[in-house]
Amino acid sequence: MNRLYADYSDPDVIRVGDDYYMTASSFSHFPGLPILHSKDLVNWTIIGHAVPTYPVLEFAKPQHGMAIWAPAIRYHDDEFFIYFGDPDRGVFMTKAKNPAGPWSPLKLIRKVTGWIDTCPFWDDDGNAYLVHAWANSRSGIKSILAVNRMTPDGMQVLDDGFIVFNGQANHPTMEGPKFYKRNGYYYIFAPAGGVKTGWQVVLRSRNIFGPYEDKIVLEQGNSRINGPHQGAWVQTQTGEDWFVHFQDRYAYGRIVHLQPMRWENDWPVMGVDADGNDIGEPVLTWKKPNIGKAKPIVAPATSDEFNDASLGLQWQWQSNWKLEWFSLAKRPGWIRLFSQPAVEDSGRLWNAGHLLLQKLPAPNFTATTKVDVSGMETGDVAGLIVFGKDYAYVGVKRTPEGFRLMYGECLEANRLKPETQTDIGEGASLMHLRATIRQMSDTTEIPEVRCELSFSRDGRVFTPLGRSFMVKEGVWVGAKIGLFAANIDTTGRSGGVVDVDWFRLEE
Repeated sequence: MNRLYADYSDPDVIRVGDDYYMTASSFSHFPGLPILHSKDLVNWTIIGHAVPTYPVLEFAKPQHGMAIWAPAIRYHDDEFFIYFGDPDRGVFMTKAKNPAGPWSPLKLIRKVTGWIDTCPFWDDDGNAYLVHAWANSRSGIKSILAVNRMTPDGMQVLDDGFIVFNGQANHPTMEGPKFYKRNGYYYIFAPAGGVKTGWQVVLRSRNIFGPYEDKIVLEQGNSRINGPHQGAWVQTQTGEDWFVHFQDRYAYGRIVHLQPMRWENDWPVMGVDADGNDIGEPVLTWKKPNIGKAKPIVAPATSDEFNDASLGLQWQWQSNWKLEWFSLAKRPGWIRLFSQPAVEDSGRLWNAGHLLLQKLPAPNFTATTKVDVSGMETGDVAGLIVFGKDYAYVGVKRTPEGFRLMYGECLEANRLKPETQTDIGEGASLMHLRATIRQMSDTTEIPEVRCELSFSRDGRVFTPLGRSFMVKEGVWVGAKIGLFAANIDTTGRSGGVVDVDWFRLEE
């Protein structure tokens, strides 16, 4: 029941007036911390990013799965705040008057290792608090939630925190807490049991430091929605309650879901109790939220004609990006990609930050692009890539003999396995490249997602490469699709340029 079929991991949502805002984990892809806007909790668009680049030198190259974990967005004292825990560096925050930006530079409000999934809370008396979980891989602690005092402006953590709940016995891997208050109760919504196998827990107490009662309120049960994992409670302007969460769909990433919710005896009731065990199960379809009137059908942008002065908000780089990687001005109406040198310690492209990628937007779709490679130099390869722990691309390579069509593939790229290239035949300076993504079956727990790559010289008749590629997810993110230009024959050598006229995606 949500048009947001894309990898927005660990979503958090708030309502301000008649507007809803969402942010999500972006890990080491930049610009990061996407800001999405909706009028009805179903139709969403991207309106900006809170973090253009990361203020850490190591992120000049990809740091797969690192950095921005499970953010929380809140509106307080006429400002928007986002907090997140970087498990290796500490608790960061940023704020803005306008959710579309600009956002303030990231501020490290607590330098610490292992604190994750941070969420702020301002009480009725103006005092501020922070709840967080721990990353076992960094701290040796897991399944425990703690609450810290903060300065009223939310800019400083004041203490080492108080353990408010230990889920080791009944709720292992408790994480992702979100803080709320209702009817005199403090509530912490937190998933447990693991991303793919877990359940949603709600804790409540009359005292912010506990003790907290616990109740499982949402589980997979007999539904097809695994997890269901962390998210946010939001109330509409008409008084309806909803719960936004995600499920892990492997190659597609962590897909956002919307569940109906109500309150009974000061406990939230989510989804439907199909098996009568007093625990809700997620629904796949439901009546849309009542927000007073119908709103237009919209979705995050995917296609790009490259006619604007800035990149479309759907695009992200694999690391901190550099202005010298691209230009939208050198050839108006096209994006120029400057071929970057190969990376020594990777299977060609796994640790290449200059890949220009976006999320898979639907179970089945076709992406087509038109490229002019006449400006490439010998050794350059450019093309259309489907990227994850395994990746594949269809591209054009410039050789001393001319342009050659290439199929590139790297299995277990995350383990730095070598990339293989297959010469498909003679290429041309102007080519159309296409990737067709298909979910072969949606009845299995792990969806089989296939990609067929093809090419065309005239943009009308496409020739398949004659091989099928199994799409795989990345590190805690879904697979991505997009463009690249690299000189892969000589390490450390930059190459020429590639101009891309457009990138068009059709479901």
